[in-house]
Amino acid sequence: MKFLYSHRTRASDGQYVHIRELTNALKARGHSILMAGPEGDEKKSLDAGSGGRGLRSLFPARVYECAEYGYSFPAYRRLAAAAKSFAPDVIYERYNLFYHAGAWVKDKIGLPLIMEVNAPLVDERSANGELALKKWGRSSENEIWRAADHVLPVTDALADYVRRAGVPENKITIIPNGVGEEFLATPNGGEVRARYGLESKLVLGFTGFVRDWHGVDRVLKFIAGERRADLHLLLVGNGPERDNLETLARQLKIENQFTVTGVVQREEMASHVAAFDIALQPAVVEYASPLKLFEYMGLARAILAPASANIREVLTDGEDAVLFTPGNDAAFAEALRRLTNGNVLREKIGRVAKANLIRNDRTWAGNAARVEKIANELLEEQK
Repeated sequence: MKFLYSHRTRASDGQYVHIRELTNALKARGHSILMAGPEGDEKKSLDAGSGGRGLRSLFPARVYECAEYGYSFPAYRRLAAAAKSFAPDVIYERYNLFYHAGAWVKDKIGLPLIMEVNAPLVDERSANGELALKKWGRSSENEIWRAADHVLPVTDALADYVRRAGVPENKITIIPNGVGEEFLATPNGGEVRARYGLESKLVLGFTGFVRDWHGVDRVLKFIAGERRADLHLLLVGNGPERDNLETLARQLKIENQFTVTGVVQREEMASHVAAFDIALQPAVVEYASPLKLFEYMGLARAILAPASANIREVLTDGEDAVLFTPGNDAAFAEALRRLTNGNVLREKIGRVAKANLIRNDRTWAGNAARVEKIANELLEEQK
């Protein structure tokens, strides 16, 4: 099968990982992929965070949002030209606000359109004070989602937004994030532990582009309060909150119990996560499917996460994770204490987490198979 992959993503974080991993998995199943985005599918480094805000900050919000919509016109021409030369069977698009190119090409050529949705961007940007034309934004979002032949939200919590937009249930399939084969292997975290002098430590680990809302400061405060020299926080990544966290560690006099690796490339990520005793997801956006969560599961790490609806779609407290009441600092500390004091508990929930991930095939290969099935069904409907 031939997939024309339409997107408007310049980011080099989890968004890019999702795109790369899914398209590679589709290729591994024998499908052909043509990327139609701002930068094609050329290799990127993973050190730029989530991107996208630099240009936005240079213009008034209304001007930027009009430009976003305007970008759909050259994108449409590029996508239509790609469809003509590549002759795809299906258009697969990663949803972005004001980006109508895929829907327009679908209407012009009659190709099935599969729409992957990772966030309700009208609500997300409004909450962050980054959307001026809210009524137009809502209309744009609803129109794009309803234009798709099938919509793939990453969580059921996110699917509720899609349902409210008027997309019928039979056109919605929830496909969460997944993991690659390297996270199902058993990499040795010993080299990473030795590199950072953590051989005798109980390592509390976090991966990603850390921001204030992640609540990693609570981990540092917990370590300071426990007065245990064996506890160590390993932050694998970077982000705007790094300086504040390092300052807080110094203020708490636990700077020797906190290590920030800086950017780690994808090929080194599994060995870093393997160095964790406890894998942290201190906070989560209510509709997200955190990539790190599945990577933690694949490597059989003991996971601490909030008991929000989207997390409970994947994890069960006491079975394959320890969950705590979101926004409750005391509950967070008590849950983390259960893990730091419980060797048997850590081993058990890590083992079950990996087994559950494998049983449900939460891999990129599994996701590619699900997309393939949906695409085949859409093509059958067109006959």
